Amino acid sequence: MKKLSLMVLTLISAYGLHAQNIDVKSKNFKATSNYYNSIVEGDAQISLLNLFFSNMPKGADLHHHYTGSIYAETFLDWVETKNWSIDQTTLKIEKSPASSGTDLISVAELRANDALYRELLTLWSDKDYDNHYHQQVAPDQNFFNTFGYFGTVSDEYMLDGLTLLKERAKKENIQYLETMLSSVGVSSKNYPNADTMVAHLRAAKTQAQVDAILTQIDTYYQSDESYTGRITNFVAEVDSLHQKVEDEDFTLRYQSYTARVMNPLEVYTDLSAAFIASTKTPLIVGVNIVAPENNVTALEDYTLHMMMFNYLNRKYPTVHRALHAGELTLGMVRPKNLTFHINEAIHIAHAQRIGHGVDIPYESGSMDLIQYMKDSTVVVEINLTSNEFILGVKGQEHPYLIYKKYGVPMIISTDDSGVSRNNLSNQYMLLASRYAPSYAEIKQYVYNSIIHSFLTEEDKQREYKKLDAKFAAFEAIMAKN
Repeated sequence: MKKLSLMVLTLISAYGLHAQNIDVKSKNFKATSNYYNSIVEGDAQISLLNLFFSNMPKGADLHHHYTGSIYAETFLDWVETKNWSIDQTTLKIEKSPASSGTDLISVAELRANDALYRELLTLWSDKDYDNHYHQQVAPDQNFFNTFGYFGTVSDEYMLDGLTLLKERAKKENIQYLETMLSSVGVSSKNYPNADTMVAHLRAAKTQAQVDAILTQIDTYYQSDESYTGRITNFVAEVDSLHQKVEDEDFTLRYQSYTARVMNPLEVYTDLSAAFIASTKTPLIVGVNIVAPENNVTALEDYTLHMMMFNYLNRKYPTVHRALHAGELTLGMVRPKNLTFHINEAIHIAHAQRIGHGVDIPYESGSMDLIQYMKDSTVVVEINLTSNEFILGVKGQEHPYLIYKKYGVPMIISTDDSGVSRNNLSNQYMLLASRYAPSYAEIKQYVYNSIIHSFLTEEDKQREYKKLDAKFAAFEAIMAKN
């Protein structure tokens, strides 16, 4: 009887302690929410919001480009290590040492010339674009042009780059990074009668016609050792890099992709290789399509690209799909090009996540599309700085307000933080100062970044528990304010 009573008392005590912990967490959450309200309401106190979000756990950054997230200064470090040079007339990288009597200068010489160095930074990133007047191209062109400057060196030190991004993420309280690392690196240049195949692809009008052509292309590549060998090597490279980067406090996974500005045979060659690579390692968790959506080729072949995704989704149904779609706005393209990109990314390509999704107000049947996105849990990756700079869409024009009103799930992300020179904390600050979502909504966006990642369910549970612990510690500190 005494043993039974002792057991009951122990259970009651344990339950009481559990209830007490819940009560403390609830009080800390409420206190944190009250503090957040005090600095976001009215004229948002930006400096305090910066402090708040720098310390807040942010879960994951899911819309993240590896190359675009490295700062220009780091690329210059790598150029210097290579003993390469900079052409002082074009400010592009040359794969040879500096030489007297030529336009080629060393990185040290570049840095010694402050005016030239500052000019390079404005071309290799968006630095100072709105801060002073200078000869400048359109914002979207300036953004995408940057990759042509540092692209030469961007893959040369990938281990260093991933390690740098990991350390930066950990300092910013990000526990998971899902980065668009690289295309596989295959090429269609040796495909027999490639021009004829390109013409056939562009002439195809139905999914069945596209399927037949893609099946023919697949048959050729299955026996092409350079194609299959490159996929094998790419997977091995990712596995090797990963072993040297990930640690128990930080999780890293990768997407591969194709670029929508190439001819359709090359797009499919890259895309199919990305799907195959994703089936060969759990580290490559998804496939994407990148590059300017308003490019002439990208617009002409958009539906064809979505049909390619449709075909590959049926062939490799376990491969996840996140697509840049609707990164357009009124006046950027003809009105007809604003009416179907998100629709087709979802209904033809079966995208699970939509990157940007800015043209949603102009999509045909937009209300039905929004309802479908909500009901089917198609997640929108919100990139505030990127949308403001490239599209000129910000403030009350941004479709964040649409997605919030109609309950479409969202995550907050950075896109290309090296080019834009920002971070995820800054994106949350912009979100809070512009739209004043509640602290509970902010927290939901953070949890969404784990829930809607392309991690396995087991990995999600692990990251979810980590995030719970991080928020408990954060709110305990913020409750003291």
